[in-house]
Amino acid sequence: MTAFDVSERRIWDGRAESYARTFAHLCAHTVPALLDAASTGAGTRLLDVGCGSGSVTVAAVGRGAVVRAVDAEPGMVAATRRAAPGVEVRTGSLPQLPYPDGEFDAAVANFVLNHVGRPLDSLVELRRITRPGGRIAVTIWQVPNAPGQALIGRAAEAAGLTRPGWLATVDEEHNFPRTPEGLGALLTAAGLGDVQSESLSWNHRADADDWWAGPASGVAATGRLVTSRGPEGVAAARQKYEVMCKEFAAEDGLLALPHVAVLAHGRV
Repeated sequence: MTAFDVSERRIWDGRAESYARTFAHLCAHTVPALLDAASTGAGTRLLDVGCGSGSVTVAAVGRGAVVRAVDAEPGMVAATRRAAPGVEVRTGSLPQLPYPDGEFDAAVANFVLNHVGRPLDSLVELRRITRPGGRIAVTIWQVPNAPGQALIGRAAEAAGLTRPGWLATVDEEHNFPRTPEGLGALLTAAGLGDVQSESLSWNHRADADDWWAGPASGVAATGRLVTSRGPEGVAAARQKYEVMCKEFAAEDGLLALPHVAVLAHGRV
């Protein structure tokens, strides 16, 4: 594993339940488009890579697909098993998955390439376990971030919090532009054909307290920034957050938070 992979394991260790209550609702927005891009329908042998709390698996089962799922975090494996009883869910991580060559008709990874240290090698692995002619579809967060995605990080920085030293970044040799063009080029480099990519934009609607709850409990890299100085730092960031929230307040009292993701897909 790269230093980034080690960092990611530490970030997500024991955070499955907090993720399911908070950011899982955000990440579920792209699921229908992701499954459409993978041509998921009745009988499709689909692998859900980085299954999280199970939103992709549940939706694919609802389409009649024959689904298996895998995640690096045992808590996420348990969550998907609860969400989709009867689905085989295993512990495993990119870029080495515990499946034979050509095992699946399609493979999907919803916001998973954001969390691996070797994105190209990970896509090559998805190609390996997908049959010739099968489809691969992935999503990532676009960079620069949309204002809604950047909100809590901005609040933490305004409170004087700094990124913990143990939070690694992707090695430059393995990184790529987090744009439609950059992700599309990565799929092409992995050997996929008929590659298409696009931006997906939406306003995620959430209660301000609920949106804060994820980072305040240490979920994701932003959460580790927010909690880096303990309760005092969390309280200082919360004060800044409450002020910054006002620019996203909707008439019904919820936040309307702009987000932008990239969806890319190709054929093996």
